[in-house]
Amino acid sequence: MTGDPREAARAAEAKAVLERVKRDEEGLLSSSMGRAADHFSGRDAPEGDTVELWGRRIGRALSLVGVVLLAWWLGHQLKIW
Repeated sequence: MTGDPREAARAAEAKAVLERVKRDEEGLLSSSMGRAADHFSGRDAPEGDTVELWGRRIGRALSLVGVVLLAWWLGHQLKIW
């Protein structure tokens, strides 16, 4: 380095931005996976109501299967695969 204070400030800012991006990226992936796990496990069902809990779990699992099948069918119709 040449000892220029502007260059040192730019380097410090670049390091700070890279650290912030790394921190935000880790939080986004883990929080998204956590929300998806909570959604598909039916954590929003009322406490003590096992029928409601299993109904939500089964319904959400079937909806996921339906989305995958529809995506496959669309890809087949468009001759993507």
